[in-house]
Formats: sequence, C-alpha cells, structure tokens
Amino acid sequence: MKPTDIANPDYFHKVVDCQWACPAHTAVPEYIRLIAAGRYGDAYLVNWKSNVFPGILGRTCDRPCEPACRRGRVEEGGDTAKIKPEPVAICRLKRVAADYKQDIREYLPEPPAALNGKRIALVGAGPASLTVARDLAPLGYRCVVFDGDALAGGMMRTQIPRFRLPESVIDEEVGYIVDRGVEFRPGARVESMRALLAEGWDAVFVGSGAPRGREIDIPGRKEAAANIHIGIDWLSSVSFGHTTKIGRRVVVLGGGNTAMDCCRSSRRLGANEVNVVVRSGFDEMKASPWEKEDAMHEGIPIHNYLVPKEITHEGGKLTGVLFEKVAAKYDDKGRRNLLATGEPDVHFPCDDVLVAIGQENAFPWIERDIGIEFDSWGMPVVDKVTMGSTRPDVFFGGDAAFGPKNIIWAVAHGHDAAVSIDKLCKGEDVRKRPPPHVNLVSQKMGIHEWSYDNAITPQKRHKVPLKDKVIALASIKVEVELGFDQKLAYAETQRCLNCDVQTVFNDKLCIECDACVDICPMDCITFTQNDDEAELRPRLSAPAMNATQDLYVSAPLKTGRIMAKDEDVCLHCGLCAERCPTGAWDMQKFLLTMAHAGEVPRPAPLRPEMPQAAD
Repeated sequence: MKPTDIANPDYFHKVVDCQWACPAHTAVPEYIRLIAAGRYGDAYLVNWKSNVFPGILGRTCDRPCEPACRRGRVEEGGDTAKIKPEPVAICRLKRVAADYKQDIREYLPEPPAALNGKRIALVGAGPASLTVARDLAPLGYRCVVFDGDALAGGMMRTQIPRFRLPESVIDEEVGYIVDRGVEFRPGARVESMRALLAEGWDAVFVGSGAPRGREIDIPGRKEAAANIHIGIDWLSSVSFGHTTKIGRRVVVLGGGNTAMDCCRSSRRLGANEVNVVVRSGFDEMKASPWEKEDAMHEGIPIHNYLVPKEITHEGGKLTGVLFEKVAAKYDDKGRRNLLATGEPDVHFPCDDVLVAIGQENAFPWIERDIGIEFDSWGMPVVDKVTMGSTRPDVFFGGDAAFGPKNIIWAVAHGHDAAVSIDKLCKGEDVRKRPPPHVNLVSQKMGIHEWSYDNAITPQKRHKVPLKDKVIALASIKVEVELGFDQKLAYAETQRCLNCDVQTVFNDKLCIECDACVDICPMDCITFTQNDDEAELRPRLSAPAMNATQDLYVSAPLKTGRIMAKDEDVCLHCGLCAERCPTGAWDMQKFLLTMAHAGEVPRPAPLRPEMPQAAD
C-alpha cells in the first residue's frame, strides 16, 4: 500500500467519523472536551459556528453523527450483530452546552456598520433561510426574510411539539439571528416568484420547506373528512393553540417522525387509545429509533405490515379504519413488494385519524416560465454543490430543495447557498468553492503529559432522565426530556475517544523496537512487509477486515518493513506515543476549518476562556 497522507482531509473523513457524518461538519470532539472542562459557553459557540441552532438540535437532531461514532465499534460488545453499539450521546451533549452556557450574545457577530448595497430575499423563515441570513448579514448584505407566520422558525416552530422543543429555546436561537441585522417580515407570504424577482433583488433563496402533507385516497375518505386530519397541518394547529383536544380513540397512519409527533401529541390532548399503523416493517420505518422508543414508552403500540383499505363510517361519522395484512416479498434484484397474506382484514375503531404518510413540496407560487426548471416530480432542479437553480439568481435549500429531511441538512444547505450568493454578488464563479483549512497540532506538553484527557472509560452510554410519565402526558407543553445535569454530562464526555487527536508516525525516527506494539491495548499496530491492501489486512496483528475504514500505513522503514495501524479500533489513547523511546509517535489534533460565506480558511485558535456561570 502507499504511505498515508496524514494531513489529507479525505483520510480524516474516515477517521474523525462523527465530524464528517454531520452535514454541517461540527467539531464534535472539540466541543465535547470544552463541556468536560466546564466551558459551556465556548462549547456552544463552537456549535453555533456550524450548527447555528445548538439548543434546538440538541433536542431534535436526527443524529447522523452518532451512528458514525467510533465508540460503538471499539468498546466491548460493539459488534452490531450481537449487542447494540453505544455511541457517545453527541446530540444530548450539544443540549448541555445550550442549557448551561452563560449569556453569549456579546460574542456573536455585530450588525455591520454599513451595508454593501446588495439585497437578498429569503422565502420562508425556517432553518435553511435563517442560516443563509446568519452567514450573510454580518458581511453587509441586507437580508429580508418573508414568512406567512407571525414568528420566525418555520417547521421548528410549527411542527415540532412543545414537549420536545420548548418555545423559549426557539425564541432564543432564532432571536440570535433576527436581532442582528436581519429583517423579518411576518405575515408576508410570497404568492408569486415573478413579482418577487421584479423587485430587483440581487439573489433569492427559497427555504419554504415541504408544506403539504400527502393525502390518502381510499373509500370513505371524503365521507368521514370531518375527523380525518393531515398530520403536519394538525401539528401546526396544535402548536398555535387552535386545536386543544382530540377524540378518545385515535389512529395514526404513517411511520415517520411526524407520525410519532402526532401520536404522542394525541395522548396529551385527551386520547387514551392511540394506535400507530404502518405499512412497512418496524425496522424499515422512517422514524428515528429513539422516536419509536419514546412513543412506545408512553404506551402507544405500533402495528406493522398493515395497509389502509377503507375508512369506515356511519352516516358520515367516522367509525374506524380497515386494514389489509401484507408481507414483504423481495424479487431477484432485492426490490421489496408488499403482498397480501390472505388473512382476515383488521379493523381499528377510532374517533379521529391522523394521516402522516409523508410530505411533499408545493410550488404553485413559482411560475414555470421564469427560467426555473422543475423535474417530473414537481421539484426544482437544484445543484447539490451550489444549491443554485437553473436561474442564476435563485437558490433553494432545506426541504424545498430535495424534499423532506431534517434540520441539520437544512442548515448545511444554508451554509452552501450563502457561499454561492456571496460569490454571485461579487461576480465570482459560484462553483469554485473555498477549500477547508487543515492543520495538525501536537498535543504533547511533557514526556508523559498531554493537553487532553486520554484516559479511556469503560462506562456505557448514560440515559437522559425523563419527566415522570404522568406529569409529561398531562400537558402538551411540558418538556419530556430533562437533559443531562452537569455531573452526568461530564461522565458522558469521558466516553469520547478524541478521534480528532490522531496518532502521527515519523518513520525516520522509528528504530523498530516494537514497544508501541507491546503496549497497544487493541493490537492495532503491526510492523510487516508491505503488500496490496487485500493481502495486508488479513495478516495484521489483529486482522483489519473492515475495508470501509482506512489503514494508516507508513513509508518503508530501515528494515524495509512498514508500520500499519488499523484505524477502525484505535482508541487514540496515546500509549504508543508515551512508550516510544525516540518520539516517532506523536498525538496531534486535526483542525478542520470549513469556510463559510466571505471567509478565508485559516487556523482558528480557541478563543480565550470565557467566564462561566456558577453551578
């Protein structure tokens, strides 16, 4: 194999998995270390730089970083075929930073002293549009956000129940943006893209989400319409206080996170018999695993492999839903088909039905003759790198760009679009993206002293405390998760393996004494003859058969052998560096600074420690 370029971002893409799994590329190990040090404000600002909404995401994120966390692969029992992996609770630690920080407003960018003359229109006040405004406003752009609702926040405010996300958290983090030079126009729904463009904006960003819930077309739908509700519309009505009760028996159709929010909200509005019915299997449901667990914890059963066949009613009054039993069958190409089992149909009596079978975009306000192309599904044609449409001055992001996903993806789209808009307004090529800055900094302070805590704790993942179920179910506004206290938060931070503090090997200093091999607790270091990767992996000290994880391979040593380290199981404990008599091993922190709009990537030293609030 060829020697590994340790400073290559593509290599660290495979090593610092949690950071790269996050669409916004958050410095996860960095903010976890800051939390461990009690520097909650600093940890929050590290998050705010990339994630924009740490307190919101710390409660609602879909956690793409956690499945990538290497903790679940290296700890005993991490084999997913035997025991569920236990990644670090990255998401809930993000909330810790938000919950325990001091007032950080003085550390946020101030509104510019003067505007640069460029005007940006943002349609929709959701996470994507707010991220664009957050990035561009400090650069002097006049950012105007249009939304039909009275308050900014988009789906974060209208579709996520208050028992998951308190309104005070939304007000705070949306306020950090709106209060710093961004103009928000509430109750200003955009009805025509042509008319908006005629106002002479330098660029338009569409972050209007996926505002339309999918309908269900089965017999009885029209006759019993009074008690059949589209999930996202119903959640919005609940959020704004227009809906305050529901029938005693409720059937929720759908298996996504919206369905989980609907069923849990129903329990809090008076339903004592709620059934979630899904056409797919339990493991195939789109809802996050923890969302399903939360619903079942509250006594809500989930029924799988049932396809709605008919809405039953008597004289227009809903009486229930009839379902056909199906089973999953796969063809030669692995494609799934749901086929009727021939068993008797199943009837669920109910007083209300909530339809949460998906969302779709609605762009009736965008005329089709103004240079914005749409595909056969009615979605805009959007460049996945620049977020640009086929019209150079119009950009899309979030659910409006590629369909329903989640908040963190919307934030990532906002960052990318802001870079494009900045370049467009400067007359630059929007496809030439600013590269990230990569740096490696040694963490050595003395012969046996490091600037980070490299002790490995055997503790399993800590559970987030919950409000008593009786109290939680009594109100739609009582937050269920209590979050980690500072003691539990510290214990959870100690599970992080500091994946960004990387072992760096200097082949010229190595004397091949094998001291590192002897002390390595994971047997992940091997000195051997070089070979093709397929031949090399099986004959390492501990065969490295996970081909998706890179090996760290040195240049030839004095004996002609090479050093190969299996990154899949390395603990980053630093014992090899402590034991090495020549200093051939070092522990170096990988710094990745992603460029946002108007920025020139450069090393970003940590800000001075801020005063922290007393416990």
